[in-house]
Amino acid sequence: MDEPISNDNDSERAGAGPSLEPDAHGQAAMLLVESLIHGLVARSVISVADAVEFVDVAAEVKEEIGPELGDTPATLQKSLTLLMAISASLRPDLKSEQPS
Repeated sequence: MDEPISNDNDSERAGAGPSLEPDAHGQAAMLLVESLIHGLVARSVISVADAVEFVDVAAEVKEEIGPELGDTPATLQKSLTLLMAISASLRPDLKSEQPS
């Protein structure tokens, strides 16, 4: 491991320009968050409905602030697609949570 561990807050590295490879930090963060959400639901810490709402609110906020943060339309759409995929992965469990 030649490169020191970084959270990419180093302004020199963070502004290095676009990379041709997928963003490893973003991929790891998304996987971690999705795993945490599913784990919290599985342990009944939050309901599936709450989890879906959290993800949907994150998508709404991203849609609002993305342009202000300098997101291109393509980048914004990729972010929204990822969030909607997480929401879609949770929605089938909403039926099993409904009282009979």
